Amino acid sequence: MAKKVLGVSFGRKMSNCDIMVKQALMECEKAGCEVAFIRADDLNITNCNGCISCVIGMITGRGRGYCVRHDDFDILDECIMQADGLVIACPTYETSVTGRFKTICDRIGPSHDLTFRKAAYDEGKAAGKPEEKLPDARTFKKRSAALISVGGAMTENWIALTLPMMYEFTFPIGIDVIDTVEYYGAMAHESVLGYPEMMERMTKVGQNLLASINAETEEERLKWRGEEEGVCPVCHTRLLQVSHDGCSVDCVVCGSHGTASIENGKIKVHFTEEEQNRSRLRWLGKLEHSTEIKTQAQPSGTIKNLKELKAPYADFNPGVFTPDENAFGNIKK
Repeated sequence: MAKKVLGVSFGRKMSNCDIMVKQALMECEKAGCEVAFIRADDLNITNCNGCISCVIGMITGRGRGYCVRHDDFDILDECIMQADGLVIACPTYETSVTGRFKTICDRIGPSHDLTFRKAAYDEGKAAGKPEEKLPDARTFKKRSAALISVGGAMTENWIALTLPMMYEFTFPIGIDVIDTVEYYGAMAHESVLGYPEMMERMTKVGQNLLASINAETEEERLKWRGEEEGVCPVCHTRLLQVSHDGCSVDCVVCGSHGTASIENGKIKVHFTEEEQNRSRLRWLGKLEHSTEIKTQAQPSGTIKNLKELKAPYADFNPGVFTPDENAFGNIKK
């Protein structure tokens, strides 16, 4: 059976993101893969409202882990479930991902967390529930992905948050990122089609994804194929946060905790194997997080007089400022 590769573009129609994703997909199709393409802005996907019905349903054994809102997210979700590999590209808006990207990540979120879904699936299976009453078994399939960030700014740090944020799409379901590309300085070209070297890199993205999804061993599938290794050995990114102790660091993307030092004038960070396994990209890190939620989250009704306590805040509604009629403001008359 042919492998399936899904391309998702968060850019404008036939913009750089569209073209770059399609170039990688064409390479995969040429190798015999079945490919699909989605422009995220063509989908009508509403915001997550934080009701957590998806998680509560799985914890209590009453649900499959799906959002109670059935909109075009279902289209994207079904494509992800079928995919063996993904190519995802996102433009940079205000140094980070687009609003649509974040909306979709929020909808994927805990509802697709491997540890929640696996526990619900195993418990339901043991109880004799039919497959249609359980979380989708396709969730547990191994998947690989390549991430592409695009920014017009000629200075790299103006798009520095985009690629790290893109891991939010992949980590709940455990999609393994094996290649990343940061394309900054895009304003120097009318289109990426005028930048042959970057188009060649997109061909390589397709080839790297093919090598991963067709690998015969798990070690080969997970092999990092990006051109830059990064600092973190788990996610291969460079974004670090200095811990409160002032002498250790956390990888902002995957949560690995390490110790920093200066060696031969260069910053070095050491991550123990134990800390790497506590990454949110790995099973133990996910399990630690879901266990926290299951054991420490307080249920509804814990505060008996909560309605009375909320009353002053419910009644406090000062509204918005009156428009300044003497200024050239945003409100059209």
